[in-house]
Amino acid sequence: MGRTLYLDCSSGISGDMVVGALLDAGASEERLRAALSSLGVGGFEIKVSRKTVSALDVCDFDVALDAEHDGHDHDMQWLYGNLDGDEHHHHHDHEHDHEHHHDHERHEHEHHHHDHDHEHHHHHEHRGPAEVKAIIDAGNLSARTRQIAHRIFDIVAEAESKAHGVPLEEVHFHEVGAVDSIVDVVAAAFCIDDLKIDDVVISALGEGHGRVRSAHGVLPIPVPAVANIVAAHGLVLTQRDIAGELVTPTGAAIAAALRSADALPASYRIVSVGTGSGKRDYHPVSTVRATIVEEVKATAAPSDYTFEAPHLWKLETEVDDCTGEALAHALDRLYEAGAFEAHYLPVFMKKGRPGYQIEVLCAEAAIPALEQVIFEDTTTIGIRRTPLWRTALPREILGIETVYGPAKVKAVVLPDGERRLYPEYATVAALAKSAGASYQAVYRAVIAAAQA
Repeated sequence: MGRTLYLDCSSGISGDMVVGALLDAGASEERLRAALSSLGVGGFEIKVSRKTVSALDVCDFDVALDAEHDGHDHDMQWLYGNLDGDEHHHHHDHEHDHEHHHDHERHEHEHHHHDHDHEHHHHHEHRGPAEVKAIIDAGNLSARTRQIAHRIFDIVAEAESKAHGVPLEEVHFHEVGAVDSIVDVVAAAFCIDDLKIDDVVISALGEGHGRVRSAHGVLPIPVPAVANIVAAHGLVLTQRDIAGELVTPTGAAIAAALRSADALPASYRIVSVGTGSGKRDYHPVSTVRATIVEEVKATAAPSDYTFEAPHLWKLETEVDDCTGEALAHALDRLYEAGAFEAHYLPVFMKKGRPGYQIEVLCAEAAIPALEQVIFEDTTTIGIRRTPLWRTALPREILGIETVYGPAKVKAVVLPDGERRLYPEYATVAALAKSAGASYQAVYRAVIAAAQA
């Protein structure tokens, strides 16, 4: 029975949001830390904590960088402030204001650029695809974790190659080559493997609008890398009334790399649910919810009612050379052999001959015995069988004391809760015979006693 992951990205998606959601859904933090520590890169510390977002308790996965590697990913003023102003002036102001903004929670900002000389006062590594893959391959990771991580970076490289008009092998990553983004990608891949996920369904990605500042300059939202990934991999965007970037390139690449199904199973049970928080100071803060489900094979047709028997079968045949007495005898034997219902109908057969159609409803286990009765007691030479579903209302048999003696009543509960009473024919007939009373008189007495 497969495990399917559903990622609800209706308020955006980023690498750290996905990892937080998967940890909250049950991925092992201890094993994740061991895997990340094997990558051979430094300058970061993993912090996993709880926070409240929109009154919900969610998981916050944070890659805390040292001073040499830290950047602007969390700084709302740098990302969105003075987008039409002088870049050098803004950079100068940012240096003075950095201490004021350092309390903003970091939300990965992963725009990827080739051979770009930037003036950031912090240092981000520039790495090509081969260098990033070498870091992944050097880690103590499972084959599946490596495969997923490689796939994510390949998707980003293809998007950047198209955005900047350079061959794939000449693409150099900026933020996505930095330590925090490598950690986010490997962590997401690890969690998918650790949770033993077989299929992934991705919701529409909630995206904001406007512009955002990146290391390469001011870009429209969705940023080119995100737009290219969405277009190339058939992802769906849905517009949110928020000025800001809700979908990062790493988030879009994770969604594209993981998606393997378009819809959840028709019937399933929920195994676990987790929610991961974003870091930027949006209102409300973006989250990703991860729901892990297992498919449940339906044993009955969808219904709001209970089923007395999961499967019903109809046995059916026609005869034109069988007497009414033989058919009446066959019906009695069919009920004795376990038929739920048995009857025959007048029909006109080929060449205008009058005949009878015999129909029997039964459980699957009773088919051999009932077919034997039909073959023995009628003149048919063949029987059709058809599977059916029956909607059965809840019922019980009640013992009722009446002025004529004890009787049995079937109580049936309707969908709206109303209960109906049906005296059992056999007990009414027996009381009428023993008391010398009419059937109708006894029937009314039984109903009155049952209602009382």
